[in-house]
Amino acid sequence: MSLERHRDVGAYALGVLDEAEAFHFEDHLMECPRCTSHVAEFGPVTRQLMLYRRATPRLVHPAVRPGPRLLDRLLGDVRAHRRARRRRTLFAVAATVVAAVAGPWLTLAAQGGSPEPPARIEATDARSGVWAQVTAEDAASGSRVELKVRDGAGPRTCRLVAVGHDGSEQTVTTWAVHRHEAGETTVEGSAALHPDQIDRYEVRAESGERLVVLDPP
Repeated sequence: MSLERHRDVGAYALGVLDEAEAFHFEDHLMECPRCTSHVAEFGPVTRQLMLYRRATPRLVHPAVRPGPRLLDRLLGDVRAHRRARRRRTLFAVAATVVAAVAGPWLTLAAQGGSPEPPARIEATDARSGVWAQVTAEDAASGSRVELKVRDGAGPRTCRLVAVGHDGSEQTVTTWAVHRHEAGETTVEGSAALHPDQIDRYEVRAESGERLVVLDPP
């Protein structure tokens, strides 16, 4: 039954189905996007046949075949309709690609420019021998911070403190140094202060001793 309904597309578009067949075909159209598309493609043909019927003198027999010029126009309209649909599809795809590529840049432009690259500073304290590297990235809530540290004087618990220009202090992250652990430790944390609000970072032992100070440039 489905195959028969597919074959009724042209007859339905040209209006030659009887009332019952047209009713059943319209039920089929509700569930068949392909036939719906084909019916739309018959639109130009149907319009041209209507124009031909109106322009044909009544003395001409109904079975007279249209001349080659009318057939050429009909085929040309169908081809033009197909090309227009392809162009609309290509334009829609191109617009989607442009939006996907340009979207982040438009967002940055609306926010006032490109994001600041992460700031990275490092320092070694000559007295304690502790080396540290801080990478800070601006975020909506403040700063995202990555700390790399080498400290061979464990065991002890340490913390990274962000000191603001106003003297306020915030603990960014904490970690434990094990005995005889001279390798590099990486930890992450965050602060409510933005990078441009931070005066310096301090690595401190649990006792409060400052092990190394990192000053942004």
